[in-house]
Amino acid sequence: AIGSGGVMDYVPHLALSTSDWLSCHVPFKRTDLLRNMASLPAGIPNRYFLANEQETAGACLEFLRTQVFGWHGDPREEYRLMDTLAETVSPGCEGLLFTPWLVGERTPVENHAVRGGFHHLSLHHTQAHFIRAVMEGVALNARWLLNGLEHFTRRRMEPIRLIGGGANSPLWCQIIADVLGRTVLQMADPQSATVRGAGMLGIVAMGWRRWEQIAHCVPVRATYPPNPEHRALYDDLFNEFMHLYRAEARWAKRKR
Repeated sequence: AIGSGGVMDYVPHLALSTSDWLSCHVPFKRTDLLRNMASLPAGIPNRYFLANEQETAGACLEFLRTQVFGWHGDPREEYRLMDTLAETVSPGCEGLLFTPWLVGERTPVENHAVRGGFHHLSLHHTQAHFIRAVMEGVALNARWLLNGLEHFTRRRMEPIRLIGGGANSPLWCQIIADVLGRTVLQMADPQSATVRGAGMLGIVAMGWRRWEQIAHCVPVRATYPPNPEHRALYDDLFNEFMHLYRAEARWAKRKR
């Protein structure tokens, strides 16, 4: 949270790592049992951060790379190849939709039994479609969480600072901006946010900077505004995404 540069209240960040979360600092203690999130004591004295988590994000792309495609080379090269392939596919993946609940879900619902999958699959779909569908599915799940975050804080969250390994992908940054309908800031060196946050804590503790000065110490690599041409498409996909969750939740409940 600190390493994203979002040290002031209501400055959101999305961590796109093995799992993902969408958080910000807040000046109050509150719990939302319905959406399974709460504000907990933060690393900044007398402040709170909003705690939530979605179980699988980057892990979905890793699963696709190793278990479905059978790729076991240099991950950095293979993720770059995945980006290149996914860029050839138009938004919406020609109907292919991915739900990322590979080990259940935690926020904004607590359901360890629900499972993910590819939907509306046809012989027409290629590896490139699978890759982009995973990226879009993770983004749609984050949009679900964003609704909960904005309900919790009672305000619109924008821009959103993006950190974690997934933030290295310009394509995924744009997809997230388009699906969430929010401007996304791709933070520089996004995988080092935790180390950077620890250093920032030390700087303040030594009295070298104040918290309001620290926020400007984290550079933005690039800014991704949402493309308005894709809004209607992703609105429709999100509605379908929620229908799929409800259907899967009913099925999971019967299979317990």
